[in-house]
Formats: sequence, C-alpha cells, structure tokens
Amino acid sequence: MEMAERTETVLPGEKATGEKAAGEKVTGEGAAGEKAEVPFRIFSSGRQRRKPSVDMNQVVGRDDILFVCLDTLRYDAAVQEEADGTTPVLNQYGPWEKRQAPGNFTWPSHHAMFSGFLPCDYDAKNLSDREMLFFPRQIGMGNKAPEGAFPFSGATVMEGLEKEGYDTWCVGGVSFFDKRSDLGKVFPGYFRKSWWHPSFGCGVKNSAVNQVDFILKRLEKKEETGQKIFLYLNIDAIHYPNYFYLEGAGQDSILSHRAALRHVDGELGRLFAGWKEKRGGAFVICCSDHGTCYGEDGCQFHGINHPAVNTVPYKHFFL
Repeated sequence: MEMAERTETVLPGEKATGEKAAGEKVTGEGAAGEKAEVPFRIFSSGRQRRKPSVDMNQVVGRDDILFVCLDTLRYDAAVQEEADGTTPVLNQYGPWEKRQAPGNFTWPSHHAMFSGFLPCDYDAKNLSDREMLFFPRQIGMGNKAPEGAFPFSGATVMEGLEKEGYDTWCVGGVSFFDKRSDLGKVFPGYFRKSWWHPSFGCGVKNSAVNQVDFILKRLEKKEETGQKIFLYLNIDAIHYPNYFYLEGAGQDSILSHRAALRHVDGELGRLFAGWKEKRGGAFVICCSDHGTCYGEDGCQFHGINHPAVNTVPYKHFFL
C-alpha cells in the first residue's frame, strides 16, 4: 500500500521544517543552545511587569490542581455578592480580580484556557502585561517560559500535566461537554477521564449539587497511589436558565444570576471541604469563561462583544 506524501506550505524566503543552510546546526534553541525567551520587550507598553503571584513550577508535581469554571458568571454580579458577604466560601479566598474574558462564549474561551491562556488582567495593554500560570512551549513565542509560569509540551495544559504524572479529570456542565453529540465530545476528549450526565445540565436546578456529589463519590473510589489529580469542573448553574434560584421569578435576570452564584458558593464549600478531607488540599483556579447580557444596550445573552460579556471575575488560591 502506497502512503501519501506529507506536504507543508512554505512561504517565500522561508525554509521548510528540518531544512538547514550549509553548516547550520538545527537545535530548536538559541545559537548558544540556550532556550529562546519570549520577546516580551517587543510588546512592552512601558508598564513595569509585576512579580508573579505564584510559582507554578513549585505547584506542578506537588499539589492537586482544581480548575473551576463558573460558566457565564458576570464580574459585576460576583463583586456585588462579594461586597454583600453572601458568598462566604469564595470570599475567604481573597477578592475577585477583574479580567478580560478569552472569548465571548464557551467554545472559543475554553480552547484558549485549555491552551494556557486564562483570563488576563483587565488593564493589560499588551501580551507582556498578563500573568501566565501555564506556558505552551510550542506556540512559536520561544520556549523559555515567563517567570512563574509552568512550561508544558503538547496541545493542552492537560496533555502537559499528564506528562508530569497527573490524572486529568473533566466533569462537564454546559452542552459543549455533553458527550452525546460530536461537538460535545471535543473538550472531554482532552482529558484522561471525563464525565457528563443529564443531571449536570443547565436546565437542572440541582446541577451543581449533582456534580459535587459525583466528584466526592469518585474521590471515595480512587485508590491512594500518590498520583496527583487535575480536575476541571464546568459549573453551569449560573448559565441560563437560572430564574428558579430566585423565589417568585419567572424569567432570568441579573438578580436570578446572582442568586445562582449564592447557591453555587455553598456547593463549592462542600467540594473544597471534601477535597481537603480526602486529598489534603489543592491549588485552585476559579474564574468565569465569559459573562452575559440581560438587556443592557439592547443586548441579550452572550456570543457577542459587550462589557458585560467580555469582563469576568478571576482568582486563584490554595485550599
């Protein structure tokens, strides 16, 4: 059987992969063998780069990592509940940071986040102003990670962490994680283990309860091997519909959105307490992937660019 020849596109003046000029040594690194550094000076705005808040090179391999996405949570709703003291679990881990969403709906936002591009500082003016926890070596920006970022090889953070010995778990929520459809199989396919059930879906009032119950049961079943876990949890209770979290409401609104967050806060308390009891702690990344509109400027829902959609809450912390 004759195999098809692999081809690649080469632009004028470029060399094909693996091709080298006479006497040139191809190493994938700098001329002296050092790793190429991301040329942040090219993107500099003159703003002083802040020190990283955490060194992920110390975290990876030492701690479990929980990535909790509060799907569709608006920044203004999150900070108002924080100020009112009605999200006591999340409040104990520090204030929400105001950040830019990496996409205006779940699909693009998650492709970015799973590749290491988490929501960045709201006031960032250029690439060098963002703090990166995970740095994709193969993106073409050099292969020396910024300070504090963990450099990973592979198409996703999960693939990189698997190479470090992590067991990667996904507990889905919104329909992009519903494995009954071809589209819904894409994100779960990035993980070693993935689960979705109709009781985790957006239209189920107790979806977050069911997700946390499931995770805690999985922890009971997991054998103690010393292997670290990376868990991604997509909580969709705040996504539409959310009117049933607000007594007497007949349709979604910013008030029912906030009521859904209060409900989720209690379930996160159960998750964090159970995780600490069974696993002894973890590093947690907690954020929204995008916001949504409830009639502001005539806008509804998300998948559009509007400040209510493009501005999200973010925090990371240790249990």
